[in-house]
This record gives sequence, C-alpha cells and structure tokens, in this order.
Amino acid sequence: MMPAINVSSFSQPVSKTINSGWKFRETGSGHWYDASVPGTVHTDLMAAGLIKDPFYRLNEKEVQWVDKKDWEYETVFDTGPDLLDKRNIYIECLGLDTYADIYLNGSQIIKADNMFRNWRADIKHLLKPTGNILKVFFHSPVNHDIPKYDSLPYHYPAANDQSGNGGLGDKKVSVFARKAGYHYGWDWGPRLVTSGIWRNIIITGWDGARINDIFFEQKKISPAFADIKAHIEISAESNIKNVEICISDTATSQVFIKKEIDLTKGNNLIEIPFRINSPRLWWANGLGPQNMYDFLTTIKEGSGVLDEKLKKTGIRSLKLITSKDKDGHTFHFELNGHPLFCKGANYIPQDNFVTRVTDSQYIKTIGDAAKANMNMLRVWGGGIYENDIFYDLCDKYGILVWQDFMFACSMYPAEGEFLENVRREAEYNVKRLRNHACIALWCGNNEIQEAWYSWHWKEQSYSLGKKTGDKVWNEFKNLYYKTLPETVNKYDPQVSYRPSSPFSDYGKAQDFTEGDYHYWNIWHGKKPISEYNRVKARFFSEYGMQSFPDFISVKRYAPLESDRNIYGEVMMSHQRGGPEANELIESYIKSEYTDPADFADFLYVNQLLQADAIKTAIEAHRRSKPYCMGTLYWQLDDCWPVASWSGIDYYGRWKALHYFAKKAYEDILVSPIKQGNELYIYLVSDRLSDTRGKLDIKIMKFDGQVIYSHISEINIPADKVVSGVELKVTDIPGNIKQNDIFVRAVFTDENGKSYDNNYVMLKQKEMNYPRTEIKTEIEPLGIDKYSLTLTSPFFARAVYVEIDDPRTFVSDNYFDLLPRSPASITVSSDLTEDELKKSLKIYTLANIK
Repeated sequence: MMPAINVSSFSQPVSKTINSGWKFRETGSGHWYDASVPGTVHTDLMAAGLIKDPFYRLNEKEVQWVDKKDWEYETVFDTGPDLLDKRNIYIECLGLDTYADIYLNGSQIIKADNMFRNWRADIKHLLKPTGNILKVFFHSPVNHDIPKYDSLPYHYPAANDQSGNGGLGDKKVSVFARKAGYHYGWDWGPRLVTSGIWRNIIITGWDGARINDIFFEQKKISPAFADIKAHIEISAESNIKNVEICISDTATSQVFIKKEIDLTKGNNLIEIPFRINSPRLWWANGLGPQNMYDFLTTIKEGSGVLDEKLKKTGIRSLKLITSKDKDGHTFHFELNGHPLFCKGANYIPQDNFVTRVTDSQYIKTIGDAAKANMNMLRVWGGGIYENDIFYDLCDKYGILVWQDFMFACSMYPAEGEFLENVRREAEYNVKRLRNHACIALWCGNNEIQEAWYSWHWKEQSYSLGKKTGDKVWNEFKNLYYKTLPETVNKYDPQVSYRPSSPFSDYGKAQDFTEGDYHYWNIWHGKKPISEYNRVKARFFSEYGMQSFPDFISVKRYAPLESDRNIYGEVMMSHQRGGPEANELIESYIKSEYTDPADFADFLYVNQLLQADAIKTAIEAHRRSKPYCMGTLYWQLDDCWPVASWSGIDYYGRWKALHYFAKKAYEDILVSPIKQGNELYIYLVSDRLSDTRGKLDIKIMKFDGQVIYSHISEINIPADKVVSGVELKVTDIPGNIKQNDIFVRAVFTDENGKSYDNNYVMLKQKEMNYPRTEIKTEIEPLGIDKYSLTLTSPFFARAVYVEIDDPRTFVSDNYFDLLPRSPASITVSSDLTEDELKKSLKIYTLANIK
C-alpha cells in the first residue's frame, strides 16, 4: 500500500542543466578532448585543433571522414539534495543529433533516432549524490543508414543529397534519418553531416504535481472580447483534492480565472475557458503593436504552490482564406478581420553547425527582417524546427511564420516505425510552438508534391512497377494527407495546414489560379527578368536570383588572389547551384548590364542584378493585389559563405537585395511601370485606413534637367492599388530618347512621410548613364557613428559604399544619387575617421570597368 503523502510539504519542481564538464572522443580511441554542450562533433573537433574550419577555401572536402565515425560524449555531475530528495526525477534530452544511446551510471536509459524531438526517461532509481556518469554514444548517421539503402530494390528520390561529395556515390541515405536535410548538402550549402548534443539536457525533480504543458486556444477573437480555452496538462503522483488553478497576467497582475479541481494519479487534461474583455490585439509588423500577454498558470494546494508555468502569447484572429472566385480560389491570410498582404522571405538555418548561432545573431537576423518591413518568414522544410528564441523574436517584431515540417525535395519511407517517429516529432513541435502568436501556417513539406507531378518522380516510381509506385505514393499520402494534418488538428486546431508548398489542390501540380506558387522560370528556367511583370499567382512563396557575397565577405573565405575567379576551384566549391550556375549569373549580367572584367566590379554588378530582379518581382506582385496576396523571395540568409539567392550573407552583411527589399516592402509603394506604349505610376497601400497625399512625377535627364513634371492630389483607399498617373511615352516632350532619361516618382502623405522610386524604361545596359565623380564628406555623430554625405553632378545609378571592414554597417546602400542633390547615410563603425576615409571606395554602375 502506498504511504500517505503530506500534500502541504510539496515544493515546486527543481531542474539542473547538464552542460558542463563534457569530453568527447572517437569511439575506440584512447584520448579524450574537451567538448561543448550544446554543440556538434565538428565544432568540438575544430576547438580541439583536429580539423580546420570547413567553411574556409576547400576545407570542406577534408572533413568528410567525420560522418563515417562513431563518437562518444561523457560528463560527471553531482546532484544536491534539493533535486535528489524529489520523489520523481526524469532526464530530458531536448536535441540529440541523431542516432544515440544514452547511459547513466552504466544503465541505458534512452535510444534516440530523431534530431527533431525530445527524449525523456525516469532516472530516480539511478541517480547518486555525487559522481554520476552520463554517456552519450553517437552512431555514424551514414553507416547506420547505408544498410537501409542497400536493402531496398528501389531508391527514394533525394534531389539535393550530395552523396558523391561524401564519398558515397549515388547512395542518398538522407531520407532514412530524421535529421536536417541540408546537413547532407543543398544547392546553397555544403555537405557536413553532423552528430552531437545540439540542445540542452535537463534533469527535473518534482513532488506532488507538475504542469507538463499549457495551450491557450483562441476560440473567438474580436476587438470587444477574446474567448480563450486553456488546455492544461498536469501530472500528479497521487489523488489530490481541492487544487486551485489560477491564470493571470504577470504584466498587469490581472487575474483572468480561478478554478478548483481534483487531480487523479497520473496524467490530467484540464480545460478552462475564460474571456478577456477589450483585449490588446497582436498585429503583424507595420500594421499595429505586437501586444503580448504573459499568462502565468499556477496550481496550488492550500497556501502551497505545487507548480507554475509562464507562457507568452499574443491574442489575434488569424485565418487562411481560400474561397472560390471567378479565377479559381483566393489564397490570403486574414489578421484581426483584415486581409493581409504577406511580405517577406524564406528562412534557412543560419549555420550548418546550428549550435554556433548565438542569441545576438538571432536578434540581428530577425531584426533585419523587421527593418526591411517584412511581416512573414517561411521556415523551410530542409532545416530545423527553430530554437525558441527565433519564435520569441518573431512574436516581438510582428513576423508571421509559415512553418514547414522538416521534409524537403525527397520522398521518404513513411511507414511503420518511421511514420510513428514522425508523428511524435510533429506532436512535440506543434505543442512546443502553438502558443506563439507568429505561427500562421503549418505546411507538410517543401516541393515534394510538385516533384511528384512535375519532376517526373511519379513516372520514375511507377517505372519500377505498379506495386512500387503505389507504395511510394501511399507513403506520401499517409504522411502529408493524414498523419501531419491529424496532428495539427488535434494539437493546434486554430492554425491552418497545407500538405505541401507549393500546393494548389490534392492530386495536381501547382497552379497560378489557386494556392501558393514557386516561380523558378526566371533563374532555373532562364526566362528574362521582365517575365516577373507578366506572371501572376495567388501567393508567391518562392522565387529568386543568385548573387555572390560582396568583396569584403569573399576575402574572408577566399583570401588568395588566385581564388578570385568565379570558375576557380575555391569559388566553385562555394557555389552549389551546379556547374552551370555561374554561367547563368554571367548570362543574366550580359543580358541586362555591361559585363565587368574586374572581379570586384563583377561582384558589385551581380548583387545589383539580384536586387533589381527581386525588386521587379516584389513590385509586380504588390501591383497585382488582391489577386496576389503574398511574396516571399528565396532566401533571407545563408548557412555558410556561398553564392546563393540570399539577401543577407553568412557573415550578416546586407546584400543589395536586402536594401532594395526594405524599400520595396514599405507600407506604401510607388511603382512606375511601362506597359506597352504607356507609362503608369501605381500606388499600393497596405495601410488599414485611407491615405491622402501628393504624387510628384518628374521625367529628368541625367544632368538633372526636368523635361516633364506633374503633381496631383491622390487618395489611396485602405489596402488598395490605384493608378496615379498614366502617360503615353510618345507624349514625352522634346523627342528625347528613352536611354537618356529616368522617371522620378515621389508620393508624400498628409503627415509628410515620403515614398519614392526611380525607373528607367529600357534595360540597364541600354542606358546612357554618364560617368561621374562623387564627392564624399564624413562627419562624426558620436561614438562609433558617422554621417557620410555623397554628392554627384549627374544621376548616379546604384551607388555602392564599400568600407573595407567586415564589422562596418551603412544605413543605406546601392541607392540612386540624384544630380546635385546631396544624400546622407549613417555609418556604424569602430574605425577612426582617418581609417574610415582610407577604407572607403565608391562604386556606381556607370563607372565600373
């Protein structure tokens, strides 16, 4: 018979993080080395001086042996009486990459096979006051999965698995491991297949009862009230009567509800509805404040607190609307009753070794997205379910998250133990993330349905026989049409689910008239950039143009003079888009711009190519609102130094693209466009109320002479697109050639805020931009800040301010400089004024070699 428990003696749970004193070695070797936890074997090997930085020059090739070895980690720890005296003690591993056996004091407690979920075991009976030995054995993910590959009479497609670079020939084993797909390589990333303890290991002890999880389901939200149902999961070690549950807001001390319940031994699921009157609503970036509630849930017996848990969330109504219309089906998000045009990018992990990404890097990256007026990021399915800080920051800055499950560009053996493993992975991550206001959509995978119908995967599978084809397709359906949507519906019913991206409907390829669209006819399809102005889709969730990092960044990973050839071995190693990718960059440059001979000039023009292309796309997508209601370019960031589609390079430096996106994503867009023989000036508003102002149109020669001017009063209705001015090109005075003029359009709203855009009616290489001399003036603004003022006698296209210091940041760059109109930018740098002057170099499009 169980002895009586003195409820009044209960105290709150106690936790201990096991992150110190770790050492590691290759299994079977004698020597131990210091290890960092959280960490990876690659970063530990680098810290021990056993391998060189794989990101530098060609070093990636020299470390491919690491993933063929088994590794073991070990630490010794003590436990104090505050933890050891607890009647219930468990260990939780929040991230083990990937195949791992865990032993405590000689007893195996966990066998892990999934990077993306937690692993838990009761250890009360094994724990000692001192000298506890915790060991983690990592099996080679490659050697573990090769037998699975070899055992099959057919092989699953895995489009980006760089098995050849890993010495595996065609054996693409990535599909068998529940591990980040990009570790095996991608068309923007290296092949570095890691192992390690990549998230914390925590030991927790508790008595009486503890809160396992809380979900604040937002049932009905309006400005007048918010109806919320709290789902509280509580473990109790015995029957406990008259337990008080209290839900309050720590920021305001407001108590929302108190309720008395009885707990039964084991797991208890409690549902408590409550209402908040006049709630402070959470809004996306640019539309309103990101109000958050700090919900504190406390369980008490008498005057003693059994446990408490704090959850931050934002209250908002967020829906995905896919209603039928005359063209097909809409695809847009509705936030707090208002249609939302989504502006943003696709996000990948910021490093191949994810434990190297610091909190300050997360703060900078999400902050940079917010500074660029983005309101959505898509967490792409070949990476990781991101760390909590990522979603905390998206909540803070009003960045909605389109969350893929971690499947991308491959078919998977989704049956039996594998499928059950995925179900638990999905349950864990949906429950972990569902209280975040930023979560806008759960999506099954990246591009797999499209690959089945458009990349010939269906034909390839059925060419091996109907039985094989049916098996592969049924595995797809069981995973994305059944298991994942059932998990979302059970644990996060307030958020929509889509089986794949792109996805228009079940059983078909992507469609311009419904669903989201990945548009790659520009770049992969080699179509001209002008096609962006022609193509319309409901929601562009991928499109892009490649560029190299700037010269400052390139010198960090390719420092030798001999490296500075885009077809040389080093630059090609840092270009994973295939051997034709650099040829394609050159082809687009030659089509749109002059072909620079100098390496640094080439990098400058390449970044301008990328920025101009994506600017063209963004403006076209915004002009076609409300048919199109979202534009997410590929991609925000990089995981290593590389030529890619990113707007921010691996070192955190903004490319031209990010500067251009910041302007193109402003709440009001001024967008000139030549359509046929007419010039239109479109005004696009994402504001929630009407906007009045003046539109000032000038057509100017490059020396500043105004040949046409028109000012008009304009009213832009809320969330609408209007055409402010229409002008026949043949009506331009003086019969001046189009390659000698540019259009300057400025809209100033009634509060004095201005939005501007410059536009030329021909390709950049056809324009007669005059060579010009730009004068600069530097003025200190305080500690580590300067004002840099630039002046030119002529119009200067895409002025790039290069400062030869990787830590320096400029507030604006690649901007057009108007004739005889000084422009000032802020330079943030710890360089002295003399050092700044010496390191300063100015590029313009007309002045390149």
